[in-house]
Amino acid sequence: MSESDSFIDEVNEEVRRERLYRTFRKYGWIGIAAVVLIVGGAAFNEYRKAAATSAAEDLGDSILTALEQPQVEDRIEALGTVAADGEMTAVLDLLVAAEQMAAEDPAGAVAKLTPLASRSDLPLAYTDLAAYKIVMIGGESVSPELRAQLLDRLATAGAPYRPLALELQALDLAAAGETEAAIEAARALLEEPGLTQGLLQRVSQLMLALGADASLADG
Repeated sequence: MSESDSFIDEVNEEVRRERLYRTFRKYGWIGIAAVVLIVGGAAFNEYRKAAATSAAEDLGDSILTALEQPQVEDRIEALGTVAADGEMTAVLDLLVAAEQMAAEDPAGAVAKLTPLASRSDLPLAYTDLAAYKIVMIGGESVSPELRAQLLDRLATAGAPYRPLALELQALDLAAAGETEAAIEAARALLEEPGLTQGLLQRVSQLMLALGADASLADG
């Protein structure tokens, strides 16, 4: 290789290095920013997960502490002071209502469950459970019209408590002396998919008690 070729190669190499340095000085901050964002984002996610876990643990501890109170009145009061949001507010309402039932205060339990049953921002697993409990524990504090309305809602196709609501509707018809309607309601319930063995037995026994053909009750 001649000295001129060697000189040209050195110049070309120097030019490439200079271009590389200029490019890095011009755009290198983008790569640095990307690294910072990636590392910072990962750190923030870990912090957020840790914070959420800590908050959940604190909430659980508060609930357990409230439920450990020796007197039912103290448990109700302590549960009322627990701060929560989202679905956990529904859990707290259900717990308070259960304690009110333990204190033989069904009217208070119904009053606690009624707003929960009408909330549209929660899954049906919570709101329909509240409605079902209102029907079950309400007694005279729930009017026949409201009871029928709640049962119609709970008996909607696809609702989580549909079979139980249909059973209660059949029992209400029987209690009202509408024997044939009660038998038809019970027979229709037996056609529902996924019934538990206990529910099947109760409905069959209801049909037999109403004078329905035993073979129809079993079939």
